[in-house]
Amino acid sequence: MRIALQLEYNGGPFCGWQSQPSGDSVQDALERALAGIAAAPVSTICAGRTDTGVHALMQVVHFDAPTVRPLQAWVRGVNALLPDAVAVVGAAAVPDDFHARFDAVSRCYRYVLLSDPVRPAQLAGIVGWHHERLALEPMREALHALEGEHDFSAFRAAGCQARSPVRQMYRATVAQQGGLFTFEFRANGFLHHLLRSIVGSVVRIGRGREAPGWLGHLLGARDRTRAAPTFSPAGLYLAEVGYAPGRAPALPGPRASIALASPVPADPPLPAVHAGAAA
Repeated sequence: MRIALQLEYNGGPFCGWQSQPSGDSVQDALERALAGIAAAPVSTICAGRTDTGVHALMQVVHFDAPTVRPLQAWVRGVNALLPDAVAVVGAAAVPDDFHARFDAVSRCYRYVLLSDPVRPAQLAGIVGWHHERLALEPMREALHALEGEHDFSAFRAAGCQARSPVRQMYRATVAQQGGLFTFEFRANGFLHHLLRSIVGSVVRIGRGREAPGWLGHLLGARDRTRAAPTFSPAGLYLAEVGYAPGRAPALPGPRASIALASPVPADPPLPAVHAGAAA
């Protein structure tokens, strides 16, 4: 039986999603806990790999259960064996051909950034931080240039293994609540360090160091060396994974958190097209 899980996690204690020889990844922790319930080894596949220090509000994972267990065993039982920084939020039986990664048609990431002269303490590790005050409207204007289908080489990490730098960006925006800025990006897939590179460049615009049109110029130049340095992973969240009608697992969806506190308007419906794998 194939099972889909919805996870949330704080990425701070982990070396990213993907399994590592050290055993310190989210995938390693999850597979150990699943094996404890299944009494057999379990391999998992996720909707989108996250880097070291990156969080998830809604990660979707599938695995083929080697043993029959009630769905609640894959939630409550697995949670009893997981470290505190990761939790299974829901489980659902899915068709044998369901694929958490390849069936996804969109992914939504949010970056939560504190703009304040003093670094955060209570929010340390769960928000990004910039010491200067930022202006909302220039950043919002700049982000419009990213919407649509583009070659995103200007913001792609040198070690990115994606076969193509072209992605369809459905939404790129930012909202403000006091000193917190929440950036939201929804696309059919992402490149390695793409969003952290974009946030670093948009912060330069928010500081008044560059005009809003600079982001579009960077995009067109396709030259990573012209963009700002990659921003901290602390405020980045995989917020939601979208599936085509009829392919979405019966999972509860993301729960309330600091990364959902922004008054970003709801998205219009997305086209039900098959997306390439996220990098």
